[in-house]
Amino acid sequence: MSTIMIVEDDPKICELLQSHIEKYGYQTLVVSDFERVIDYFHENRPDLVLLDVNLPSFDGYYWCRQIRAVSTCPILFISARESKMDQVMALENGADDYITKPFYYEVVIAKIRSHLRRAYGSYAMQAEEKTVEWSGLILYPERLELSWKGQTAHLAKKEAMLLEKLMERSGRVVSRTRLLEKLWDDQQFVDDNTLNVYVTRVRKKLKELGIEGALETVRGTGYRLKATWGEQG
Repeated sequence: MSTIMIVEDDPKICELLQSHIEKYGYQTLVVSDFERVIDYFHENRPDLVLLDVNLPSFDGYYWCRQIRAVSTCPILFISARESKMDQVMALENGADDYITKPFYYEVVIAKIRSHLRRAYGSYAMQAEEKTVEWSGLILYPERLELSWKGQTAHLAKKEAMLLEKLMERSGRVVSRTRLLEKLWDDQQFVDDNTLNVYVTRVRKKLKELGIEGALETVRGTGYRLKATWGEQG
């Protein structure tokens, strides 16, 4: 059964959405703390998100970017803002669709069904899932997950891209320039310390799996996944 996460600060609209969605056999997750939207997402891993634009603290565009950094699940905006620019901003920030209020609940259900089919069902691509494997460590770039010895760590998109490049050239030094080219199309506007930040985050994700000292800094050159780390544990 698919789970739909509802991020809507109007209690009446939220209640009606929840009731209607559950009537069609879906589970719902209603966000009540609008400063912890991404925490709700991490804790529950919903299949689709309904997201309002006008929210307390941070707007829907912000939360859309946070979710999109860690997941490719469908995100549908529901908003009273009708301007073309708002719809463009939603799509530019990673949304899959934009529904303006007031809306017919049947239309919302139809769009939910359509996007779930495209993402997971009969319309989803049937190509074999891409994996990168080395010494028992398995990276699932499309899921943004890293697995080792039955444990899984969730990754941000840039973290997955960084690991993919390092794993593909495992045991060899990958230059900072090559990693920057992999992660950013236009390096001119990337602060040099930004790569360091992502390397630190990847080390933390590896540590979550019980892997320490695997990602080695080669001074003045770049980074390398050590060839013997897989013998740990």
